[in-house]
Formats: sequence, structure tokens, C-alpha cells
Amino acid sequence: MSKTIVGLCTIEFYLPGLASLKEKRGVLKSLLARMHNTFNVSAAEVDRQDSWQSAIVAVACVGNSSAHAHQVIESVLKWLEKHYPEAMVVSHEVEIL
Repeated sequence: MSKTIVGLCTIEFYLPGLASLKEKRGVLKSLLARMHNTFNVSAAEVDRQDSWQSAIVAVACVGNSSAHAHQVIESVLKWLEKHYPEAMVVSHEVEIL
């Protein structure tokens, strides 16, 4: 059986300037869809759904190399900072399983 590697990154965002959950959903929906289309990763909001200025998102990728999984996650983080400056990354945690 081949070696299966899962890369998981949990990202905490601060979303200043949003005044409602509806605005937050709009930002996150766009962010998650573009991230999936750009990097072929799975991503979802996993915590703080009731807070409109913060969010915790999990991003996962599957492959056969831990180096590749780590590279994909690092690319996602750089892309987020470049394309979504309004969604400030407060912290992130990477796990390679």
C-alpha cells in the first residue's frame, strides 16, 4: 500500500471592520472557494462561527510526500496574506499526519 500523507493547517483570522455575521460569511465564502480552486485543498470554518470579527479555518491536503504537503500549506498561507489582507492571520498551526 502506498504512503498517504495528510497536511492540516488550522488558521485563526481576525476580521476587522466587519459589522455582521452576514459580512463575515461573504468574506469567508469567497476565501474558501478561491482557496479550493487555486490549491485543490479542502477548507472549512471550524470554530467561532458566532463571532463576526474572528474565525478559525482548517485547511487540509492529501498527498504522498510530507514535503509536498508542507509546501502546499505554506503556499496557501502566503496566498492568503497577499490576496486577503482584510483577513489577518493571527496564528496558524501545521500538522503533517
